[in-house]
Amino acid sequence: MTDKPARRRRDPAARIEALAAATERVIATKGVEGLTHRAVANEAGMPLGATTYHFATKDDLIAAALKRAVDRFAQYLKDWRAAHPRMDAEELIERLADSLLHSIDDEHDQYVLESELYLAALRRPALRPLADRYTAVSYDTLRHYVDADTAAAAAAAMSGISLQGVARSTPLTRPEIVAILRRVITPNPALPDSA
Repeated sequence: MTDKPARRRRDPAARIEALAAATERVIATKGVEGLTHRAVANEAGMPLGATTYHFATKDDLIAAALKRAVDRFAQYLKDWRAAHPRMDAEELIERLADSLLHSIDDEHDQYVLESELYLAALRRPALRPLADRYTAVSYDTLRHYVDADTAAAAAAAMSGISLQGVARSTPLTRPEIVAILRRVITPNPALPDSA
């Protein structure tokens, strides 16, 4: 009687995570439009059936990658807020400018990937709850330092600054970013007092 080797059990959660990470790498090199199940399987070193088993559609792959990006961003903001528990408006403006420039300059490729994933929700309504979460974590972090309206305006401005930072031929400079954030976060001295 010969003993058969025990079959190795696959960890479905680990496979899903590996496929989602491979999806990010494929999108980083080929864009959302270059994403296929076969490309993800090749990148992950898994059979094609593994991708189609866990992710029925291309949109499911994109959703998994977007969720990873949002989770990473949420953790980054949680750590950022913990490192800066209290700030006045001017310090907030300076630190936000530094953070935006770090994303645009030092983490450029990662930021391009995350932007492409976020913008995929434009034509894929099923991705919008994940895109909404991306916006919500920005708002929630800013809300710790400023009122609700200012947090919403600053979150929107930061999204625009970030997209311009990776899409324009000439990115915004630090003084330009600071000026935009200052106008959004602090009252405009040229306007009459509304009180």
